[in-house]
Amino acid sequence: QEGTPSTMLARSARMAARAVPTVTPRRYLNLHEHESAELMGKFGVNVPNGKAAFSAAEAKSIAQDIGKSVVKAQVLAGGRGLGTFDNGFRGGVHLVDTPEQAEEIASKMIGAKLITKQTGEAGRPCNRVFVVEQLVPKHEKYFAILYDRASQGPLVIASAVGGVSIEDIAEKTPDMIIKEPININTGLTDAQAQSIAERMQFETATATAGAAKSIKALYELFIKGDATMVEVNPFAETADGEAACIDAKINFDDNAEFRQKDIFAMRDTSQEDANEVTAAQHDLNYIQLDGNIGCLVNGAGLAMATMDICKLYGGEPANFLDVGGSATEGQVTQAFKILQGDDKVKAILVNIFGGIMKCDVIAQGVIAAAKETSLSIPLIVRLQGTNVDAANEILSKSNLDIIRADSLDDAAQKAVKALSR
Repeated sequence: QEGTPSTMLARSARMAARAVPTVTPRRYLNLHEHESAELMGKFGVNVPNGKAAFSAAEAKSIAQDIGKSVVKAQVLAGGRGLGTFDNGFRGGVHLVDTPEQAEEIASKMIGAKLITKQTGEAGRPCNRVFVVEQLVPKHEKYFAILYDRASQGPLVIASAVGGVSIEDIAEKTPDMIIKEPININTGLTDAQAQSIAERMQFETATATAGAAKSIKALYELFIKGDATMVEVNPFAETADGEAACIDAKINFDDNAEFRQKDIFAMRDTSQEDANEVTAAQHDLNYIQLDGNIGCLVNGAGLAMATMDICKLYGGEPANFLDVGGSATEGQVTQAFKILQGDDKVKAILVNIFGGIMKCDVIAQGVIAAAKETSLSIPLIVRLQGTNVDAANEILSKSNLDIIRADSLDDAAQKAVKALSR
């Protein structure tokens, strides 16, 4: 989807961004466009007819059933229409009139990486396309539901102007922004849905009634699906006077995975950082950054402080990695494997304050991990807290080349210095 909501949707931005400005937002579960459309359709939202194709032949078959179609690259990033594939093919959204055209376009998309303004130079793999019927929007509107801290509940944001980002709408026509707080106990009422649809200024009564029905269905999806955001852009009025949700983006609360198993089964890990996927499988809190000092810390606050002080002394943190308060030796080993697997990491800084987590357990894990991974880069260790004396003795007897540090300042300075070794 091309537009994203403004500052209200930036609350999921990664905490680590203040240490390294290039960090991208922390994503909740994010579905592909075709998955969002399928899910919305199940809740009664009016969406265009279409299916996902995982091969060019499949795209041709779907287009034969649909007729004139749009072939859309399915990559979890905005700016697809203006993107370029790594094979030189331009544009991730193409109109096609025949099944043969659909096949040709799909063959150039599937298996390539699409590079957009949001993916960075590396791009993201396109493993599927969405072949969907062509709907000609007569008017394009905007609609979203998200949680709002100020009203402490769901908030509908809508506009009679759509098709572009909500930021642009707010800047150019702020009077067109509709905000409707929803009482989470009573839910979105029929009267509210009708009022929102009317303020979105559909031309026909049929389109207004259809929009109100879809708005109710979207709210039901938002609540029952444990979504954190449902955004439709454009929410269109078609040439035949119908209201249809042509493009949508839905994010879900990761904490609801236990009761939304079918939805979370749609997760496409090929669109995510491989190290972050591996870390999550081992219950490690890991965020990939762009620096060269790998950080292994317990506690989010201490992790942030460690990253900041590395930056202060001229280093660049390569990650946010919080092993938590009850990490096992196996988790520490896995953390080391992730850090050592990052080619950008030139030194590893372990900074542990032992409270619930005992320093001797960490020390044993560090030694086991260093040996198992054949650690070949400088390792700086600073331990304080529970069982720290026992931990220091374990490290001293390990015969490993470990750079010991007594304080956070000392550890950061030694980590930065170690980069030149």
